[in-house]
Amino acid sequence: MIATPDRTPLPRDFFDRPVLDVAPDLLGRILVRTTPDGPIALRLTEVEAYDGQNDPGSHAYRGRTPRNAVMFGPPGHVYVYFTYGMWHCMNLVCGPEGKASAVLLRAGEIIEGAELARTRRLSARNDKELAKGPARLATALDIDRAQDGVDACASDETPLRILAGTPVPSDQVRNGPRTGVSGEGAVHPWRFWVADDPTVSPYRAHVPRRRRT
Repeated sequence: MIATPDRTPLPRDFFDRPVLDVAPDLLGRILVRTTPDGPIALRLTEVEAYDGQNDPGSHAYRGRTPRNAVMFGPPGHVYVYFTYGMWHCMNLVCGPEGKASAVLLRAGEIIEGAELARTRRLSARNDKELAKGPARLATALDIDRAQDGVDACASDETPLRILAGTPVPSDQVRNGPRTGVSGEGAVHPWRFWVADDPTVSPYRAHVPRRRRT
């Protein structure tokens, strides 16, 4: 018998921990996105940890900028960035305020509001692909820079909340290199995912972008 997911919101203390503790613990948790068209709920199945100024792969490695300011806290807030001039990606800020770290939400299973997510992800061949990858996840949930800085630990009126869900047992959690990270940060095995889950995105090593001549 499958237990009903816990709908209790995660407290801020959950996020006020080292990012490598928070990241795997987010698997199985539920992200609820409230929109004017209705709610969408997603069970997290894949994440990546980024450890600020200790991590060459992090946006905050070289310090605070207007773009990454939300990463410096408070914990439990949403950090959204725009990449390749095309896509948004969503992160959850972790650790003590003033020390930047965040977890990139890479993939999940839409468990409520799939019909709404489908209208935003017309290219998805099936529901398993609706949020299979960080840009797809953000698109399915209608996430953009307007959500940057949102407090995911606030009241029910917030557009984004994280619920307790059903945590994934440790023996079902896998980890390995982060997708698309180059340089020294490429060696960190800080990508975490649910074993054998069909919504997890495929691993891709970093490929340098060629400049047009």
